[in-house]
Amino acid sequence: MPELPEVETVRRGLEPVMVGRRMVRVEQRRPDLRFPLPERFADRLTGRRVERLARRAKYLIADIEGGEALIMHLGMSGRFTIVPKPSSPTDNGKEILGEFVQDTGALPAHDHIVFHFEDGARVTYNDPRRFGFMDLVSAETVETCRHFAHMGVEPLGNALHEAYLATRASGRTTDLKAFLLDQRHIAGLGNIYVCEALYRARLSPKRAAGCLADRNGRPTTRCRRLVPEIRAVLADAIEAGGSTLRDYRAADGALGYFQHAFQVYGREGEPCLTHDCQGMVRRITQAGRSTFFCSRCQR
Repeated sequence: MPELPEVETVRRGLEPVMVGRRMVRVEQRRPDLRFPLPERFADRLTGRRVERLARRAKYLIADIEGGEALIMHLGMSGRFTIVPKPSSPTDNGKEILGEFVQDTGALPAHDHIVFHFEDGARVTYNDPRRFGFMDLVSAETVETCRHFAHMGVEPLGNALHEAYLATRASGRTTDLKAFLLDQRHIAGLGNIYVCEALYRARLSPKRAAGCLADRNGRPTTRCRRLVPEIRAVLADAIEAGGSTLRDYRAADGALGYFQHAFQVYGREGEPCLTHDCQGMVRRITQAGRSTFFCSRCQR
């Protein structure tokens, strides 16, 4: 499933095509994705201008003229493709913005939603497994709608700081990795980047989350190491265009390259990259998900 850097990369690719432009036609080729599409979905979007395209955790949010917000989630195999306006040069008329987990070939049979814009550009949502979804809510209630009401802070925003994380972690005995993956604490963190952030901070994923706070609920040294590493690993991944697991591409057709910078993820049995560590990267399973770490230098 795409994580925050991949979704942010897709957002940046879609923004210049969608924002400020009116949807003159919306093709809804099926009644549902993972969930049923909203009532009168195409009619409510047709003729409306996209005023802003934002990201919340792993979701895309398009503010639509008239006071509604279009919430989009890519699921596991979702991708957006663009056919630019006729005057724009393009490679075979299509630019791939995002595909995750498996190479689906973007078969037209899986083109479920097509947004037609006033300048002639088209944005198509393709999703073979249909684990993604779209919803329409009032723009005024986005933060309190069912998708975001219980979601934690954005890891790249000012709300994530040492005191916040220590307060959330204080007294908790759950594994540190499970705590960080809980979207109620920090929104948008996924398996890859939690593994990488914990490695950079030299913290064991098996340690209790309560290690981030002292007995008075104040941030510990471990907490002060972890917060900047969460920010840094996400920023590095966004700069690299995300991580290509199979055939993910950015708006210009380029592959994401952060997978070449993985320090632990997917490196089971390889030497730890920490200078003078001499440890090996191990893989364990936590809550049904693979965790990669060095037991020698991550304490």
